[in-house]
Amino acid sequence: MSTALDASSSERARTGAPIMSVWLLPLLRRLHFYAGLLVGPFLVVAAVTGALYVFTPQLERVVYANALTGTASTQPLSLDDQVDAARRSIGSPDSPVNVRPASDGGTTRVMFADPALERGESRAVFVDPGTGRVTGDMTVYGTSGALPLRTTIDRLHRDLLLGEPGRLYSELAASWLWVLALSGLCMVVLHRRRVARGRRARVTLVPRPAEANAYRRTRSWHTATGVWLAVGFLFLAASGLTWSAHAGENVAQLRTALNWTTPKVSTDLGGASGGGAEDEHAGHHGHDGHQGHQGPDDAGAQGSFDAVLATAREAGLDSRIVELKPASADGAAWTVSENERSWPTQVDSVAVDPQRLHVTDQVRFSEWGLPAKLTQWAIAAHMGLLFGLPNQLVLLALAAAIVVLVVSGYTMWWRRRPTRAAGVQFGPLPPRGALRATPVWAWLALGLGTVAVGLFVPLLGLSLLGFLAVDLLLGLRARRRSDGTAARAASQE
Repeated sequence: MSTALDASSSERARTGAPIMSVWLLPLLRRLHFYAGLLVGPFLVVAAVTGALYVFTPQLERVVYANALTGTASTQPLSLDDQVDAARRSIGSPDSPVNVRPASDGGTTRVMFADPALERGESRAVFVDPGTGRVTGDMTVYGTSGALPLRTTIDRLHRDLLLGEPGRLYSELAASWLWVLALSGLCMVVLHRRRVARGRRARVTLVPRPAEANAYRRTRSWHTATGVWLAVGFLFLAASGLTWSAHAGENVAQLRTALNWTTPKVSTDLGGASGGGAEDEHAGHHGHDGHQGHQGPDDAGAQGSFDAVLATAREAGLDSRIVELKPASADGAAWTVSENERSWPTQVDSVAVDPQRLHVTDQVRFSEWGLPAKLTQWAIAAHMGLLFGLPNQLVLLALAAAIVVLVVSGYTMWWRRRPTRAAGVQFGPLPPRGALRATPVWAWLALGLGTVAVGLFVPLLGLSLLGFLAVDLLLGLRARRRSDGTAARAASQE
């Protein structure tokens, strides 16, 4: 250990590297290695399924073309007639929980509560606004009305179709993605100080496909990819954690404590504005819609869909995509909301008295606080909705880069294996001793920071404890082997 420190000190004196690199760079290398080794497969699965999910809008239009395509008509049926057609098709007089009028040659989506379905699911009937013909009847998920294909891909991305226990995989991946990105960037910064000034940019920012050494060639691709796309990885991790089970709950509590929640219209006909908080994640990654399948009561549902929609239009809701939610009980207002999450965002909402046909409450996106707006935009961007196809292509590139980084990381480990080793062996671990070389002030700072982050992101904290336990066991095994070798050598003298 002392020899290693002496060597590091002499190297520091020769290269001018700061003292921090003596302990921080080895520590980061060991952390980066363990984290990549653990979450690499999870990151690949999350990246591939996430890329598939991003393109589900296009896939849905192909797979469900018959249900989603309406008849062009200059005189479409009234919205009330379309809802009645949906009711007749399922043989139920119940009022729907959500109605989305047709737009751009599509069909009207009428969603009903069904106690036979799972939590968060509803029954959607698709009605051609030109003919009143029912074009489809299927189960949809969440308030976004995700169709079966999107729901399946969503659940693959979220929990591998394993239910609540499966959500641990995606949370673990998101918990470590930002750590991998930041530790990689820090290693690049510290490493560049050991490289001649004229070669800095080329060494760290540009891949070297002509490099003769296979390990260095792979490392150049790994480093350049990670540096150029680090900001994207940080964004995916931060926005993805808001959907997670444990860290996501902490994020929600923090937003509530800081009053960063999204305002929601009050449906109380005698209430005030902003009666609650809206869920921007609705319909994706574990946030259910229509919880408990409670449909509107008959008394609360009385009113005209056409009249309520017209009232909302007069109040300024001009988005091509809107949804109507009838009152859930007598004496409550209907909710009409815009659902245009692409740029420029249109998500205004109003509460309408279905009897008197006047707006009782309204929440405009322009009136949202900046944190709520940023959350809305971040979630829409994470889902590939904010900027359309360019947004989707950027997410596809990030997903592909994650796969490349994981594969290249494992490849580097493989290429550092002993060349004459018998059987299948991998390269050695990064050298030990970084913690013993860490100054006291850094111990305190790292310790306090790690505890705080570990409490806020529980899976990160628990898995980090696991890393430390494994590292300790490996160190004890290495020491026993070293002591045994020394004892045998001494006995032979």
